[in-house]
Amino acid sequence: MNYLEELFAHQQWADAAHWRAFEAHPASLEDKAIRERLVHIHLVQHAFHWMASPRSTPFVPRKVEDFPSTAELKIYAKAGGAALLAMAKAATPEWLEETFDVPWLPGMKISRRHALMQAAMHSHYHRGQNATRLRELGGAPPPTDFIVWIKEGMPDAKWE
Repeated sequence: MNYLEELFAHQQWADAAHWRAFEAHPASLEDKAIRERLVHIHLVQHAFHWMASPRSTPFVPRKVEDFPSTAELKIYAKAGGAALLAMAKAATPEWLEETFDVPWLPGMKISRRHALMQAAMHSHYHRGQNATRLRELGGAPPPTDFIVWIKEGMPDAKWE
């Protein structure tokens, strides 16, 4: 695996572990802060996938209200992470170094490599916030550090 594949394989694994922890503590999925952050995390994953792809259609932002059920949000979550992982697996060094404009930061150009790194790091940051909130609500956040994933043999994500 190249380093981006590792980051997105870990991201899928960690996202799935968090979803299992939230489902084991159902009140967490009703918590406004966790639910808003989950939408944000997965929206940003989709946004960075769109931004690094050939853009033939405009990006459609999603809001909390767009996911009336937790099941719909979880499907969206799985799809965004899987798309980023597939993109990382197909990436060539030349493709990763191509640059493009960042639509929400006018005047900024970024390489695909850096955009994809940002997508992984952004998700990691917000998973930490959700882990803290889950603990505050009486739940048990799973250990999802990158090194834990390596120790466990770099397993695939288990969403169920």
